[in-house]
Amino acid sequence: MSGLRSEAGARGGPPLALVNARVIDPASGFDQTGGIVVADGVIADIGPHLARSGAVAASGAHGIEAFDCRGLCLAPGLVDMRVQLREPGEEHKETMATASAAAAAGGVTTMVGLPNTKPVIDDAALVESIARRARETSRVRIYTYGALTRGLAGKELTEIGLLAAAGAVGFTDGTQAVADAQVMRRALLYARIFEKPIIQHPEEPALARNGAMNDGEIAMRLGIPGIPAVAETMMVERDLRLVQLTQGRLHIAHVSTRSAVNAIRRAKARGLNVTCDTAPPYFSLNETAVGDYRTFAKLSPPLRTEADRRAVIDGLKDGTIDAIASDHAPHDTDAKRLPFAQAAFGMIGLETLLCITLELVHNRYLALPAALAKMTHAPAGLLGLNAGRLSKGAAADLFLFDPERPWKIAEKDFHSKSKNSPFDGRPVQGRVLRTWVGGRTVFHLAD
Repeated sequence: MSGLRSEAGARGGPPLALVNARVIDPASGFDQTGGIVVADGVIADIGPHLARSGAVAASGAHGIEAFDCRGLCLAPGLVDMRVQLREPGEEHKETMATASAAAAAGGVTTMVGLPNTKPVIDDAALVESIARRARETSRVRIYTYGALTRGLAGKELTEIGLLAAAGAVGFTDGTQAVADAQVMRRALLYARIFEKPIIQHPEEPALARNGAMNDGEIAMRLGIPGIPAVAETMMVERDLRLVQLTQGRLHIAHVSTRSAVNAIRRAKARGLNVTCDTAPPYFSLNETAVGDYRTFAKLSPPLRTEADRRAVIDGLKDGTIDAIASDHAPHDTDAKRLPFAQAAFGMIGLETLLCITLELVHNRYLALPAALAKMTHAPAGLLGLNAGRLSKGAAADLFLFDPERPWKIAEKDFHSKSKNSPFDGRPVQGRVLRTWVGGRTVFHLAD
């Protein structure tokens, strides 16, 4: 994998031909041995006729630098629609620079940050500031959501129109639900004008208050206050009624329970404008991962039962669940090395998004293109982003990976500033080898 100049394919550099690859574009259904030519940061050509460097030379292009992908998978860069960047305000946990390094290592070329920074992103000037800072420091493309309510207080709507005009791709109160039904009703009505989604954290706050893990036998045995599954279902059911009332557009984040998946499936069958995502821990772990008070497995929503985990997989298989996001929530040691009930919720996930999702492929729940679709053009389409596709003229945001390569997730290898992962020590298959953004190499796994 060595020898490729980082400027090849980038704007102003020589063209780059990526040959002898399994090129997978879930958006178009293309899945063949072939190649991609990158010039001035965009895809100049793509197809099976570019499978070999000799074919590229025969095409008449001059000065091309060829890179042999050795039959490995070449796909559009992943689009992660749920990331906590921590900048501004909590740079000791993560920064745009460290998050983008982690993203690039995970094959993520586009990510969308939640607005629960300090200060909260509830003003157009802050949206513009995030975009400017991202251009200065990030290796990958960063977008942001705008806060749905001022200060994330759940009472007064933000200036959705101004935030949208400044570049906000959707609206959410981040890690907390909008509990007031009237506020949510007005939000769904107002956001329709600007064709932007409302993203809801599905949890009834009163039922979840003071809870720390899934309510059930394990929580009782450990003496940990529980969060019942019905807290998720009640909020989902309420919001689905509001979508029906307003004809608004709702996206439900990190679905984790069987009853919520079933409710969304029924709503889609009725034609409601609702979509949803989940995150890798909800289809790869269950509540037993908490073990003996393991705070790295303290998530929001919490890890659920084995029946819930299987229901999430079923929702991914039948299309009820539209997308997979990392739910990246970095925390420093001080926030996690506490008694379980006092520890912060959340885990990092940018660098494990692909390999954990590939477990669905290796276990034959999803075909590889279908799994990639839920991390590329599906989230991009939900947010109206020009990303997640391979086509002539599109930005050359790509990644090369070996879906079979075995390795073990290790905390010491994370590029993220924080290390709070429940997957530390987990054997996995599937490794990102190289990532390009705008034709420029932003990550290269050392041989």
